[in-house]
Amino acid sequence: MGILYQAADPIYWVIWLFVLFALMAFNELGRAKLWCGLALFAVVPIALTLFVWPETAAPGNEYGTGTWFNWVKTYSALAGCLGFIALRFVKWRGKDGKTHYLYEKRWALCFPPLILAINIAEAVIRDFQVFSFGLWQGGVVENLWTISGPWNIMNGIAGILNIITICGWFGIFISKDPSKDMIWPDMIWAWVIAYDLWNFAYTYNCISDHSAYCGLALLLACTIPTFFIKRGAWLQHRAQTLALWIMFVMTVPQFADVLAPIPTTHNPTAFFVVSLLALASNVALAAYQFYRIRKLKLNPLKDQIYADTKTYQRIVEENE
Repeated sequence: MGILYQAADPIYWVIWLFVLFALMAFNELGRAKLWCGLALFAVVPIALTLFVWPETAAPGNEYGTGTWFNWVKTYSALAGCLGFIALRFVKWRGKDGKTHYLYEKRWALCFPPLILAINIAEAVIRDFQVFSFGLWQGGVVENLWTISGPWNIMNGIAGILNIITICGWFGIFISKDPSKDMIWPDMIWAWVIAYDLWNFAYTYNCISDHSAYCGLALLLACTIPTFFIKRGAWLQHRAQTLALWIMFVMTVPQFADVLAPIPTTHNPTAFFVVSLLALASNVALAAYQFYRIRKLKLNPLKDQIYADTKTYQRIVEENE
């Protein structure tokens, strides 16, 4: 990792591994039982908001957690978690005497892509904002080191393409197993990888010296379960691991700077290459998706773009 990161002590990478597996473990706990999810993403945040965060994430604190962006990101991630829990578990008995579920309402299925797009847009705005700082040689903003450059524009464009390629949300359904996961089969591996590359570049560009955790570890914590534990539930994995990490950082803001720092190399070439990969992957994804839409005469707002692929069909079969 010498090109991207430099750690003063190898033990920090051991801590990094612990963080990765802890995020995955708590994510599994949060999705396994309804009461666990409510405890982690409702009860705990309320307690932290009242008694901890006003001090540890106060505006202007030395670790940079008191910015508007951190507070907005925290609650938007939690809103996603609670909204997905509602989609999975809210039900009622209708006038017809039958049990109905929230996910049966098409308007409710607009929530996952909306919250996802909002979260991506927040980061896109931040990339453009860092470029506007004009820190061509690097500098400290809001107590975080960063460097402005063309990579901010490149990755901002990649994020916009990532929003545009969000598709197939009317195909979201709830798995039939006891965990009742929110399954989004049209978000196949191609979109997930493009998102991961974009989001890693965003963290590398805008939260540079924290990106080993909030970028690399956090993205692996949701991508590994998506490919090997519960396929099709990527957005659920992403929302829960993101919320868990942000709550931890808001509570222990000195973690990535003092307790287990893994800073970047501050090499402009690394910033450029990372954002170039993100932009190239999202351009390729957008081009391929547009090709499928035209070839198959699909409506991207209503149809499942990848419904005829083996990946899509495998996800559906595993969760029906």
